[in-house]
Amino acid sequence: MNRRALVTVCSAGFAFSANYTNHAPMVPALRAEFGFNQASAGLLTTGIFLTHALMQVPSGRVADRLGPVRVLPAALAWVALGSFAIAFAGAYWQLLFWKTLTGIGTGACFTAGARYIVSVFEGRDLHVAQGCFGGSIVLGSGFVIFAIPQLTGAFGWRGAFLGSTAVAVVAITLWVAFAPRPNHFVKHSGSLADVARSRELWRLGVVQMASFGLVIVVGTWITTLLKSGFQIPIQRAGLMGSLVLLLGMATRPLGGWLAHRMPVTRLLRSALLLNAAACAALAWGQWLWLTWVAIVALGAGCGLPYAAVFGRAAAQFPGRAGAAMGLVNMVGILMILLGAPAVGYLADWTGQFRISFLLLGGFSLVAALTAAGSPAGSVDARPGSG
Repeated sequence: MNRRALVTVCSAGFAFSANYTNHAPMVPALRAEFGFNQASAGLLTTGIFLTHALMQVPSGRVADRLGPVRVLPAALAWVALGSFAIAFAGAYWQLLFWKTLTGIGTGACFTAGARYIVSVFEGRDLHVAQGCFGGSIVLGSGFVIFAIPQLTGAFGWRGAFLGSTAVAVVAITLWVAFAPRPNHFVKHSGSLADVARSRELWRLGVVQMASFGLVIVVGTWITTLLKSGFQIPIQRAGLMGSLVLLLGMATRPLGGWLAHRMPVTRLLRSALLLNAAACAALAWGQWLWLTWVAIVALGAGCGLPYAAVFGRAAAQFPGRAGAAMGLVNMVGILMILLGAPAVGYLADWTGQFRISFLLLGGFSLVAALTAAGSPAGSVDARPGSG
């Protein structure tokens, strides 16, 4: 395995994901500074994920054409610029504007990074490397939950945003100095219309909704569920709830390792059924030990499909792997944009989370059936040098 390539692309994954979630731990400080409400705080997340989603296919197409070696540092520079500008915001609308603009860069970072993986690695190394890249994204998202409050306490919220900017600058420096640069040539297979019409890509998108999208939605509300359902102190509830995301650091690479050791359809179906059972256990909410088990199960079930999903997407359209993987991820993000507010609405309406988590579990069951209908076959992809 090309370790230098893996380290540099995972550094980029860590850096961009740290910058798209860095605002969340700063919400109390930002509200105190600018006086906005909880709904406005939620719009900061919606804004960046909206542009992040919209950039998936266009940035994937650019990475296919120009090569991810060129696209990734430019996208990271965009992220650094957005985070730097936020540090000097003087009003809430400026926070929202720059956060939304930053999503353009994070979206391009994801597709370029995933495209780079399928250009450099192949065979079993491809899936483990793709899983490691996915794990680095989870690590970056989780890291800021711990680090940003420390930076905010020491340097204020503006200093915390500048610290996030520095992470992106370091990743750009590592990429320019050390990332291997294989030759790039354009060898398209199928048109963008073919990519958009591919039933297999849309099926994989549903799997991404029931794994990546699901874990973000659950992660948004799990701390509140633990605090309200079991009267757990907020600090301990946050620590328990963070496991649902942080377990992805191990389960995403593990899923890549398993992708060559069992039928991919079985891997996807088993993971989604595990998610459905975990959501049902969270909906039950009577025993704390069962909730613990459900959190661990959900962390596993949401992480295991990652490498297989993107490996199969790239294999469908080797010459347009970036666009294909971007489409799958865009569909997955729809769960975040729609699911997170829907869970909150249902919780307000019913006074508890049971119906919300049962619906999430039901969606996972449907996704498992969708995965079962996918054709068996290799998830390998080698779209050429890039």
